Amino acid sequence: MKITILGSGTSTGVPMVGCSCPVCSSEDPRDKRTRASIIVECSGKYILVDTSTDLRKQAIRERIPHIDAVLFTHSHADHIHGIDDLRGFHFIHHRVIPCYGSEDSIETIARNFSYIFKGMETAGYSPLLEPHVVNDRIELFGCAIDPIPLLHGTMPATGYRFNDMAYLTDCSAIPDHSRAKLGGLKLLIIDALRYTPHPNHFNIEGALQVVEKLRPERAVLTHLTHEVPYRDGEKLPAGVEFAYDGMTIDM
Repeated sequence: MKITILGSGTSTGVPMVGCSCPVCSSEDPRDKRTRASIIVECSGKYILVDTSTDLRKQAIRERIPHIDAVLFTHSHADHIHGIDDLRGFHFIHHRVIPCYGSEDSIETIARNFSYIFKGMETAGYSPLLEPHVVNDRIELFGCAIDPIPLLHGTMPATGYRFNDMAYLTDCSAIPDHSRAKLGGLKLLIIDALRYTPHPNHFNIEGALQVVEKLRPERAVLTHLTHEVPYRDGEKLPAGVEFAYDGMTIDM
C-alpha cells in the first residue's frame, strides 16, 4: 500500500490569496500547500480521499492514471469542489466510480452535484459516481477500510483506517468509540491546523496529544495553514513530521 499526500493545506491553500506573510512568500516548495486530500494505492488500484478544490492540479502533478474509488470525509467545499475534475478520468475510461461516505455526506454531495450522480443528458453529462453509504468496514481491492466517526466542531466528519494507517482530517475531537478503532497504527495522518486554537480543528498541540495517546509508529500532521512553516518540523517530537504536497509513504 502506498499513500500520497495530494494536498496538505487548509481551505484557503498556501499561499493564501492577498497574503505576503513569511510562509506565503516562502521559497521552500514544502510551504506550497494545496487543499487537503490523499490517494491510496492498493494492488494497482487508486482510492481517492476527497475531491479537493485542487484535484486537477494534484492529479496532473502525481500522474494519477485512473481513480477506482472515492471516499468522502465530509461535505465542506474544500473537500468536494474538485468533484467535476473526475470527468477527465471518465472521458478516458468511461467508468462510473463507486464513492463512499456517511449518509449525511453522501446526501449533501448528491444534492449539490446531482449531475455527477445522475448525469444531465441535455447538457452532455454522464454519471460519474455511484454513491454508497458506509457505516462499517468495507474491503476494496484487498484493503480493509474502517470508517472512523469524528467531530469537526459541531458537525460530524469521517476519518478512515486503511489496514494499519489512519487518515483523520478536519476533526476537533475523536469520540471514545472511534478511538478504540485506532490502536496499533503504523501510520497516523491527522489534522493539525495551526499553533493557535480553532473550534473546528485540532491545533498542533491538540494533534500531538492525540499522537501521544494513540502511539502510532509514525505520525504526519496535515491540513496546515500559513501559520506553520515547514521548517518548524525540526521542533516536533521524534516520529512526528509535517505533511507536504507530494509526500509518499510506502506501507
